[in-house]
Amino acid sequence: MKNIIFNGSMVDKSTVHIDIEDRGYQFGDGIYEVIRIYNGKLFTADEHLERLIKSATAIEINIPYSIKEIKNLLIKLINENNVTMGIVYIQVSRGVSPRKHSFTTIHTAPVFIAYTSELKIPKDSLSCGVSAITIEDIRWLRCDIKSLNLLPNVLAKQKAVAENCFEAIQYRDDTVTEGSSSNVWIVKEGVIKTHPANNFILNGITRQVILSICKELGIKTIEEKFTTDELLNADEVFLTGTTTEVMPIIVINNHKISTGIPGPVTKNIQSLFTLKIESICGPIN
Repeated sequence: MKNIIFNGSMVDKSTVHIDIEDRGYQFGDGIYEVIRIYNGKLFTADEHLERLIKSATAIEINIPYSIKEIKNLLIKLINENNVTMGIVYIQVSRGVSPRKHSFTTIHTAPVFIAYTSELKIPKDSLSCGVSAITIEDIRWLRCDIKSLNLLPNVLAKQKAVAENCFEAIQYRDDTVTEGSSSNVWIVKEGVIKTHPANNFILNGITRQVILSICKELGIKTIEEKFTTDELLNADEVFLTGTTTEVMPIIVINNHKISTGIPGPVTKNIQSLFTLKIESICGPIN
């Protein structure tokens, strides 16, 4: 990565310096998005950018670019950096102002940054499945906003990594919410279940794609709360996310899920998701 987008312009990364009074740096006062790149093309870019605008509006940040303008900038950025398989990261902070908790939207201009990174598809994990732990969900009550305030997510993920696991699955009062960086799904007797899209979870773009696919093909899927006991006793468990794709979970808290291998429903969802990607971005090797 050499070139990045900084406040609407393509610039060399080395020329950009963030002000120490940027509210994103001092307060986590901002929002972000991560969009997958397959074969040099953006996948579900409009949906991600619509959510970016929605998150910004929720915390009273006015992004000075339209979705079309941002998308065109991102396409140019991908081409400039010659990214084939990877991600583009977008971040908007409230901007630079003297440090105080309250803010004014009149004299503070948002700081917009976007950059690319190479990222391969995690084929081995997608094929064989991964392990997870459960952890209490200690996040704030507006998890539907994709804000920069990710410290609880960071601590949860670090605990998972420390225990040689892929993900930390969070719960509130025994209700499973989502992973530290993914949405969680269970399968029981052929029925797929995932937490409803409310303020307790981020309504993942991959989540929305999977729900749409299931609806279109008549695969029974329910947006409904489920418990940690239901999680551990499910026939199948999988995660979804922009970089996670459709990831089978075969062990949770050292407890084997069903047979301990990715199940048929999960494999079917994986195949359907791949077809969706290829319909937009072309064949994936």
